[in-house]
This record gives sequence, structure tokens and C-alpha cells, in this order.
Amino acid sequence: MNRISKAVVGAAAFGLFLTTAATAPALAQTAAPDAAVEGVDARLLAAMANSLGTDTAGAQDVLRFQADATETQTDVIESTGDAYAGTWLDESSLTVYAAVTDDAASAAAVEAGAVPVEVDHSLADLEAISAQIEAGVIPDVIPSWWIDVETNDVVVDVVAGGEQSATEFVASLGVPADAVRLETGVEAPETLATIRGGIAYNMSNGGRCSVGFSVQGGFITAGHCGEVGTGTTYGTFRGSSFPGNDYAWVATTADHTPVGQVVNYSDGAVAVRGSTQAAVGATVCRSGSTTGWHCGQIQAYNTSVRYAEGTVSGLIRTNVCAEPGDSGGSLLAGNQAQGVTSGGSGNCSSGGTTYFQPVHEILQAYGLRLLTS
Repeated sequence: MNRISKAVVGAAAFGLFLTTAATAPALAQTAAPDAAVEGVDARLLAAMANSLGTDTAGAQDVLRFQADATETQTDVIESTGDAYAGTWLDESSLTVYAAVTDDAASAAAVEAGAVPVEVDHSLADLEAISAQIEAGVIPDVIPSWWIDVETNDVVVDVVAGGEQSATEFVASLGVPADAVRLETGVEAPETLATIRGGIAYNMSNGGRCSVGFSVQGGFITAGHCGEVGTGTTYGTFRGSSFPGNDYAWVATTADHTPVGQVVNYSDGAVAVRGSTQAAVGATVCRSGSTTGWHCGQIQAYNTSVRYAEGTVSGLIRTNVCAEPGDSGGSLLAGNQAQGVTSGGSGNCSSGGTTYFQPVHEILQAYGLRLLTS
């Protein structure tokens, strides 16, 4: 069967983007295409344009395409059923690809407006393999695993020298050999410690993190930044989950006013309009208190990562860079909130991979309301 392949993404050192004193999803309904551009901050468009190698008009075209693509993705999921194997975007050609496992689903994908790619494994099959990995006795040489919908397999990241142990573990699962791919040469995770989204806050434990998004009564951030009761510059952690998840919320004091904006570190702020989930391949931008504003693309959803403290599942995988202190910071697609920074590999000089906890899960877990403006 035909398959769209992509270059293997290398990884350096994994970690949670937190600084310490020592180191100092059901899909939401999409808005109309015009709404994808209306109200989007000019500086965000400029950052997108720079990342995409285009101009502002080109960045606006991509935002319109992303809004349409979300609706197309929903139609594909509904019409292909059990044969659905994932969707992704090619923003250079403004194309939505849909992986499916049979001819009938291919026809349905075309009808929905996507280009079909027939593959061997459904998304449900790959998710079952990912869950099987998480339930197993995972060797220490495996720091993370994730579903690559473009190559129709589960990618298992392996530290240098751990190939044999990882191969034996994967073989013990009894899953199809072509459904799992080892990505070798990564390094083991480590915890990194660094009221608008993206600004810094300090914790009473001496660490520093970044605000994710403002909610009614406070803000959301990464769970590894603090436990329930931990004091911060702006308030106190009222909820925190890590590992397993990597999310938390801080109740702010009356002295501070959370607003529905994210700083862009260019003397301005981006208005947050909602939280419509973007598709794989969509351009996203991150704000954090160490490295500021950086953009890239979504590579996968439902990624599992093994930090030293334990496994975190359900993360968004991106090729956006981040560094210590960016933990908890904001991830946006246009003006739509996507997630808060968890951890990753590399840096903003050489590039890297960064993982984000999806916004919707945090809001649902604590019954919070995202502030928009």
C-alpha cells in the first residue's frame, strides 16, 4: 500500500522545561475561515510567516487552511469509522492527508475533501499498541513513544546503546513488526526547572516556570512545576497532576488580574480567542519566559513520554524548541489555545522536540473556564 514517509526526527536531551534555584480530546467545532484570521495579532502573523518562509498574507492563508482542515478532519473521522488511521496537513500545498485502511474509506476521505493514503494499521490499532507499551515493564532505555500517523507506526525512542533491550521489549509485545519503529540515539529525560500566558512566575520551592493560559480565578501551567499548596509569585497551586499527566492550576490573589492574552516577547500580547484543536502538521507558536516566542509544527497527538519522575501520556508532540524555564508556557495555533509546555529535547539554538499538555484536558479536570479577549 502507498504510504507517505517523512524524515526521521532526531532528538537530543529530553527534559521538563522547569528551572530550579540551582539551575536558576474530542475535536472542538471550528470557526468559519474568516474568523481564523480576524483578530489574530500582527506579531504572531509575522512570527508564523518567518517560520513558514512566507509573508503575512501567506501566514493568513495557512490559518484559513488550518480552520478548514479541522472541519475536514472531523468529516473524515465520522465517515471512515474503524478504517480511520489519522490525518495530517501539508501547509506548503494546503493539503489534508487522511490515512485509511480500505478502499471504501479512501472514497469517503475524498468526499470529505482529503487526499487518502491507504495504510495497514488503523489509528485504533496503533493506540492499542501504545497502550500495550505503557502497560508493560518498560526498560529504562525507552524514554518516550508516540504515534506517527504519516508513517503509520508507533515510534519508540531509544537512548544510545539501548537498541538490544528495546528490540527485545518490542518483540515481547507480539505486535506486527511494521507497526513499531525504533528511533535510536536519544538521551534520557531530565527535569528542567525555568497574568498573561508566557510570563515567568517563581515558586516558594525556589523554582521558576511560565504561565500557560489565564482561566477564571487564576492560570493553568505544568504539573511538574509545583504540588498542591506550593506558593507562587501570583498565588497558590490548587490542583496539580504529575506524572501520568503534566498539568496544574494556580489560584491567583486579588492583587492580580488574569487576562486572555499571551505575551509575544516583542513588546506586545496575542489575544486568546478560543481553544479549537489544530491538526497534525499545523503551525503553532510557543511563549515562554526563558526563550520567548518560537514556532513550529504539530507532529503527533497522544504521545507518551518517560521522564525520570514517571510517564506522562496524552501529550502533543511538536518540533518547536524550548529551554529550562519555559515549562508551563503557552502553545497557540493562531489565536486558539492548544496546550502548556511539559518538556522536550534540544534547545533554541540547534532546535529540538517539545511536548505539551493539551488545554482541554486541564480545563475539564478542574472545571475551569479559559479566559479569552
